[in-house]
Amino acid sequence: MGQSIVITQSRTWPDTGVFEDLVRLRDKAPLVHCITNTVVTNFTANVLLAVGASPAMVVTIEEVADFVRIAQSLLINVGTITTADAEVMLKAAGTALETDTPWVLDPVAAGALAYRTGIVGELIRLQPTVIRGNASEILALSGSAGGAKGVDSTVSSSEALSAAVHLAKITGAVVALSGEVDYITDGVEVIRVPGGHEIMTKVTGTGCTLGALMAALLPISETALGAAASASVIYAVAGERAAKLSRGTGSFAVAFLDELSTLGIE
Repeated sequence: MGQSIVITQSRTWPDTGVFEDLVRLRDKAPLVHCITNTVVTNFTANVLLAVGASPAMVVTIEEVADFVRIAQSLLINVGTITTADAEVMLKAAGTALETDTPWVLDPVAAGALAYRTGIVGELIRLQPTVIRGNASEILALSGSAGGAKGVDSTVSSSEALSAAVHLAKITGAVVALSGEVDYITDGVEVIRVPGGHEIMTKVTGTGCTLGALMAALLPISETALGAAASASVIYAVAGERAAKLSRGTGSFAVAFLDELSTLGIE
């Protein structure tokens, strides 16, 4: 994993492909099945509504498979996982594999705690379309040692880029590596997405909801790589603009939703 990595493209707003994805997202309003952590459920729904998607949080074991079959995409975020959640997540991911429903895995704190790391490994075997994580999580899943502090990374995204490429190659998933600079790779192409703002690391849910936006874009983008890249660009520009308008973390969260809802139509 120590090979030199070539950045094949860098994407920022305004970008024609990203704009077209955003227009299609608002036009199609895909139904996104979100199995996410309890800390960010409300914010996740609001982010998806802001960009024009239709969120649903169906987490009951008796309903989850049926709902995967009618949803256009699925998000699984293991942030506040319990043993009951794990059963639901594995059933949802298994159903998505059967139905060819695109899905995003957010392996929150993988590598830091043994139980969740084991469940994430089982989920990866069910072939997520996109794996979105920070540097420490991606390093852990690729088999490399990485520093982690709970859900936070102590490693920069550039330091984990080789691990992201390796993980994409061994899993077949697009890997979206989040950090000060985001990198999205399918194991061959590597897209660099700069931007965003430091305040985004101080607001609960900005990383988790990025995974939800990627899930929303999967059914309408031409490729999974493009969906993940478009989501990162949209997030970066919305975060930059919201930071300029806010006085602190509370007003940032509101401004961020406003920017997502008006991006491209202001």
